[in-house]
Amino acid sequence: MAKQGTILVVDDNKGILTAVQMLLGTCFEKVITISTPNKIKTTLHNEDVDVVLLDMNFSAGINTGNEGLFWLSEIKKEDPSVQVVLFTAYADIDLAVRGIKEGATDFVVKPWNNAKLLETLKTAYDIRTANRKGIPHESNKQVVSKESGMFWGESNAMQQLRNLIEKVAKTDANILITGENGTGKEMLAREIHMLSNRKKEAMIPVDMGAITETLFESELFGHMKGAFTDARADRPGKFEAANNGTLFLDEIGNLSYHLQAKLLTALQRRSVVRVGSNTPIPVNIRLICATNRDLQDMVQKELFREDLLYRINTIHVEIPSLRDRPEDIVPLTEIFLSKYCNIYGKSSMRLSADAKEKLKQQPWFGNIRELEHTIEKSVIISEGETLDSSDFDFPRKKESPLKEATTLEEMEYNMIKNAMDKYNGNLSLVASQLGISRQTLYNKIKRYEL
Repeated sequence: MAKQGTILVVDDNKGILTAVQMLLGTCFEKVITISTPNKIKTTLHNEDVDVVLLDMNFSAGINTGNEGLFWLSEIKKEDPSVQVVLFTAYADIDLAVRGIKEGATDFVVKPWNNAKLLETLKTAYDIRTANRKGIPHESNKQVVSKESGMFWGESNAMQQLRNLIEKVAKTDANILITGENGTGKEMLAREIHMLSNRKKEAMIPVDMGAITETLFESELFGHMKGAFTDARADRPGKFEAANNGTLFLDEIGNLSYHLQAKLLTALQRRSVVRVGSNTPIPVNIRLICATNRDLQDMVQKELFREDLLYRINTIHVEIPSLRDRPEDIVPLTEIFLSKYCNIYGKSSMRLSADAKEKLKQQPWFGNIRELEHTIEKSVIISEGETLDSSDFDFPRKKESPLKEATTLEEMEYNMIKNAMDKYNGNLSLVASQLGISRQTLYNKIKRYEL
């Protein structure tokens, strides 16, 4: 790889300067090191610096990071286009987020990983180059993971979640993700997979609410040719497909009680037996599960096996609802605006101050999914370049009178309709209320055209 760009490294530890200079010399055309931040401005005047790797603390006994933030602001005043990567021995996520909000591109924690440091600095240089050419770069200050599309935002709740995920992702610990519908549980599962040591292997998602009980074993464990009607060939199940990778079981709370025992057996034995076979097949998976239901409450009601809960719940993370992190609503909206303007070939749209305030006042019971659908609709309908509060219509739901049931079908229709209104279309809660599987509910919704 050809050496490109100039990097300035600012650190009061001369041993670190020597080590970093040797490392960065392999990819940067010019590496400048200084041990005191007082020389930063002079260096920026005399050199065409692309990236600054900036230590956060310089005075002995002081480790607040305020010095680094001060010099970050001074660099940005001098040349806003210079990309700054913060270098800190203290893995303080709040400080890192503050630095990014104030203009830093990224941060690296000491002791550093050489490959991670090079990758971070190379990305910073790519951003600098793209900005000079006027080309939008895929990185952005809202901290969106490139592989998964995970949006971390700026709220304390999400930053604490991010800190936890970065710690546990590299382990093989089973993870249970909980949260309301539309909060991005599958997206978080993909982020965990991309941060894990299994990222080069597949992540296989399975919607447990959409699998019929008769096909459960075939779907998860596979089957042999002739095991049942239409089994015309051997077929591996989801466990085998996820071997050496990640298996994501979405809506785990919808799995019936007797099938939970079969899942538990496979997890305990770390092997599966295909339908129509007696031969166990070893599998090596990382398990991630998700649900919007209270599994502890289900255990108390004997609807979920306690031993299975312990097996899948080594690490429990909960994604906060969107209404609990209103500071993330506008940044998310702007991401969706850009996305759908591109999809529908429209010029870039902006949000008015009134529109931003109106969006932040909404409860968003459908969370990020509801917000995204709202923005897509507004982009399609709007003809201007600015979205005002009037472009977002949130009418109150009116109770539609249901005719008196005279048949079993009409009674079933009314029950489903009432439950859907009560739970704002949350199909998992509706299915639980009615005592049916989500797949059965899907079929009835389609039948009654609800």
